[in-house]
Amino acid sequence: MHIVHLTNAYAPASGGVRTVVHALGAGYRERGHRFTLAVPAERAGVDDEPWGTRLRIAGPRVPGTDGYRLLVDRRAVLRALDDLAPDRVEVSDRFTLRAVGGWARTRGVQAVMLAHERLDGLVESLAAVPGPVARALTDRHNRRWAAAFDAVVVTSPVAALEFDRIAVPTVRVPLGVDLELFTPARRTRPLDPDDVVLVLCSRLSPEKEPAVAVETLRLLRAEGVPARLVVLGDGPEAASLARRARGLPVTFTGFVPDRTAVADLLADADVVLAPGPLETFGLAALEAMACGTPVVAARGSAVEALTAQAGGPPGAVDAAGFAEAVRALVSGAGAASGARAAARAVAEQLGWAATVDRMLALHGVPTTVRAGA
Repeated sequence: MHIVHLTNAYAPASGGVRTVVHALGAGYRERGHRFTLAVPAERAGVDDEPWGTRLRIAGPRVPGTDGYRLLVDRRAVLRALDDLAPDRVEVSDRFTLRAVGGWARTRGVQAVMLAHERLDGLVESLAAVPGPVARALTDRHNRRWAAAFDAVVVTSPVAALEFDRIAVPTVRVPLGVDLELFTPARRTRPLDPDDVVLVLCSRLSPEKEPAVAVETLRLLRAEGVPARLVVLGDGPEAASLARRARGLPVTFTGFVPDRTAVADLLADADVVLAPGPLETFGLAALEAMACGTPVVAARGSAVEALTAQAGGPPGAVDAAGFAEAVRALVSGAGAASGARAAARAVAEQLGWAATVDRMLALHGVPTTVRAGA
């Protein structure tokens, strides 16, 4: 079977969706299928990768997004699909690629849309639109997009909420984690260290609320907790976040392309902060948990459900709540050890193999869905 995946959320410094499509491609290939990923780029071209084939289609750059581009040339996209002749199509987008659903339908090709974000929350937070208006706009948009595809895939109940509201059925496919790369064995610091290392691993954009991490550190330092913060990631909020962090022990690494380096940093953290209230899964949080590192999540986000499975603290609504949760998690070596073991145990149920199996089952390929591995 030839599976073609199209997305706009793919750039030199992109994170979650990039990780997802590479993992899906590798899993499909391992099971004997062909995988092509179509993405926007400065120049058209083809790259052979271990996880599949990357087809670059020329697309304009989106200002203020640190390298993201858009597939806006509809004819070029549809010509590429004609040339690729896929058996199945996957689309990780709700902005420019709705015509792909129509193309697939006229050719009898099954097409699924993967909803990685809460669009209603993004409209409300980024466009400063009142909640009721944001929901009305999103509902109309989601009805049109869902009608163009054979199935809507979501990663969590939180991601499904905006589709539940308009009675659009969804298929839940949780994401996974590389359990061999992200492992507690990478930790080099003692469980009862002299200082407390906090990590924020996130795109630094407004909807992720990265400033909460800096304010959490400020509160902990004021209370005498010897904490420091490492920020992994880049984005439009990077400069303002650096200004906010002046005088505090904060290290900004920028985007870290080396996944091994990311795993090392997550394993050596004492607590990872996930302040984004709109997270629909929380891939970086799951990677931290696979390293045995406990996570503090924003209340109402999908990450809160992951941390709850590990017996973690309730989701926080502000920096004070995050600081309180951090103190509880690092209160002693025994507590830290237990939290780390519980985090790893949850992650072990979410290996990428199960994600790939669920997607292939959706595509009509008989599989045995596995919890871990």
